[in-house]
Amino acid sequence: MTTYVAFLRAINLGATRKFPRAAIVAATEAAGFDGVATHINTGNVRLDTAMRSRARIESALEAAYRAEAGFEVPTIAFTAAELAAVAVVADALDHHGRHYVSLLKAEPTAATLAALEEAIGAAGVDGERVHVEGRAAHLLLAEGESQYHTAKLSNAFLERHLGVATNRNVTVVRTLVRKWC
Repeated sequence: MTTYVAFLRAINLGATRKFPRAAIVAATEAAGFDGVATHINTGNVRLDTAMRSRARIESALEAAYRAEAGFEVPTIAFTAAELAAVAVVADALDHHGRHYVSLLKAEPTAATLAALEEAIGAAGVDGERVHVEGRAAHLLLAEGESQYHTAKLSNAFLERHLGVATNRNVTVVRTLVRKWC
C-alpha cells in the first residue's frame, strides 16, 4: 500500500460547491481507498491504495466525488514522498514573505515553463516570483507588499499557463507532511 495525499480543487467556496468532510471521506472510502483522513475543510485527503497509477487514482476519486457532491471536483494526487519533496524545496527557498504552493495536475514541459517566464515578464510583477519544480509552483510574495488576493502571480495565472492546479499556503503543505508523510 502507498500513501497518497489528494488535493481537491475549488470546494467549499460559496453556496454551490459545498462538499463536507464527512462526505469526502465517505466518497473516498466508497471508491475503494483505505486509511482515509482529511485535514481542514479545504480538500486535503490522505488515503492508502495498492494502485500505482496516479492518473487512475485521480480518475477514481474524481468520479466518486462527482457522484457524491453533484459537481466536478478536479483532484491532484501526490505520494507522501512527492509531497515531502515539495516541503523540502519550500524550506530550501528560505522565503520569509508570503509563500503559497500551486500543486499541478501535470508536470510542465520545458516549452511550457519558457512560455510561463515570458508571461511573467509581460505581467510586470514586482515583489512576486514563482519557482516551479516538478508538479509544484511556489508563489513567493514579498512580506507586507503583496497580498494573495491582489497578487498578479496567483493560482489562476498559473492555471492559464500550466494547466489544472490547486493552491495551498506553505504552512498547510508543511503541516500535511508532518502529519501524514
